[in-house]
Amino acid sequence: MAEPCPTPLLGRRVVVAVSGGVAAYKIAALVSRLVQDGAEVRVAMTEAAQRFIGPVTFRGLTNRPVAVDMWADLPEPEAYEHIALARFAELLVLAPATANTLAKLAHGLADNLVTTTLLATQAPILLAPAMNAAMWENPLTQANVARLREAGFHFVGPETGRLGCGETGAGRMSEPEDIRAVVLALLSPENGPLAGRRVLITAGPTREWLDPVRFLSNPSTGKMGLALAQEAAARGAQVTVVLGPTTESVPPGVEAVRVDTAKQMRQAVAARLAGIDVFIGAAAVADYRPEASAEQKLKKTGAPVEVSLQPTVDIIAEVAVSPDRPTVVVGFAAESQDLESQAAAKLERKGLDLIVANDITQPGSGFGTDTNEVLLLDHTGKREQLARMPKRTVAERIWERVEELLGNR
Repeated sequence: MAEPCPTPLLGRRVVVAVSGGVAAYKIAALVSRLVQDGAEVRVAMTEAAQRFIGPVTFRGLTNRPVAVDMWADLPEPEAYEHIALARFAELLVLAPATANTLAKLAHGLADNLVTTTLLATQAPILLAPAMNAAMWENPLTQANVARLREAGFHFVGPETGRLGCGETGAGRMSEPEDIRAVVLALLSPENGPLAGRRVLITAGPTREWLDPVRFLSNPSTGKMGLALAQEAAARGAQVTVVLGPTTESVPPGVEAVRVDTAKQMRQAVAARLAGIDVFIGAAAVADYRPEASAEQKLKKTGAPVEVSLQPTVDIIAEVAVSPDRPTVVVGFAAESQDLESQAAAKLERKGLDLIVANDITQPGSGFGTDTNEVLLLDHTGKREQLARMPKRTVAERIWERVEELLGNR
């Protein structure tokens, strides 16, 4: 029998929001366990929660700042803490979920950092109620719970047992391991928005050889394409990445097909295109190759050398007109001038559904960086400019757009 994965939440993004109840002390154990599971965990706390457990505990467990002040100044592009948290989260856990916070959430009230984050996120929300039995059984609380369930919120507990006030009854928060089990289930790829979808992505550079030791290429590292692959797998897709030469690691759960030249990448794509739902051409495929490649190393003689170049095949253009064309075809445009007009022309010329354009002359945008700043254009005319952000976050936003396009087909 295969051993269970020691880090089942590797790379998953979880926000744990803590409200003011005695059970808040147990959330340290939950956060610790999620971090051990490989999740990227951020914690937000109400003012009342800080009376039961200090932010320094969660900072030590997550190695990240704890969000406690919705008025804190943040650097761009995360100018507002609650918006940054809401967009970061793949899942938001409210534990303990007090009667007061449940009531606010049920009626759309947002008067602190936690409730504004809850209202702003589009991620699933898991609620772990904790309160006195009389408060839990109060018809007003039950009406709020029913309203939240109907709106699609997830619940774990409460349990029946000894309560923080010393009484016994319903209202005891579920234990951290039980909350973790529901987190694992909710973040299981089988429940993701791309479950059942097949995705094919190209990533990294290609090399076009002049002789056994020299080649034409570019500085691409494949980081953006691999971030897209990781995000797609996290959303439940079956993902294959056709990967040019790079030292970047392939995300868990993603099949990698290693190639070197544009010709090899074209062959690998063609062999795997049938049955694909989404194709993303994120690779920086060399536009030209030497007309001839020498079998032996060309010796330096001091005399000028002329090299004749031939265009390489346009892989994404072939995909867009293939009989096996995927439902959605996404391309990239790395430009140094006239970004939007160049990208729009490429979108139309190649028959793409969505194009991701970035200005490679801008700092932190382009080859080899951990961040990107992109413009999204699609075939419906929709335009969206994204601020500079980590490539994994860019990947998340791209997949949100792709899911929209899939839903429209």
